[in-house]
Amino acid sequence: MAQTVENPPPPPQSPTPPPTPAPARRPAGARRTRVVIRKIGPLSVLKFSLIFYFCVMLILYVALAIIYALLGAVGAIDETERILGLLFSNGDGNVQAPLVIDGGKVFLWLFVGGCVNVIVWSLVNVFAVFLYNLISDLVGGVDVTLAEKH
Repeated sequence: MAQTVENPPPPPQSPTPPPTPAPARRPAGARRTRVVIRKIGPLSVLKFSLIFYFCVMLILYVALAIIYALLGAVGAIDETERILGLLFSNGDGNVQAPLVIDGGKVFLWLFVGGCVNVIVWSLVNVFAVFLYNLISDLVGGVDVTLAEKH
């Protein structure tokens, strides 16, 4: 007894939709987008300002330390101490007490003063952000055009 296997008919094919047209290409120029800056976050400005001003203070602090070390190496600090000692003498040419510039105290006070300036100028930036946010409520913000660079 021989069995024959029939091939099943192929599944019906759905009609293929016509290809969609490709989107129109932009000219070779850069893309531009207009945005409006209405609000700036005061906390983000405070964090950024604290880090930024602290880095600037450290750069200036290290630069002053290098300059101080160079001046000490060529003897300018000792000569300055001698001249200041003569200026603050009692008038008869005798120095009351030798004037000594203590670099450690100078740089400690420079660091403390720098940290105070970091805090003050960061708070000035936060105040400016609050002022900007108030003004932008009145005028609607600042229009900015962003362009993609090729």
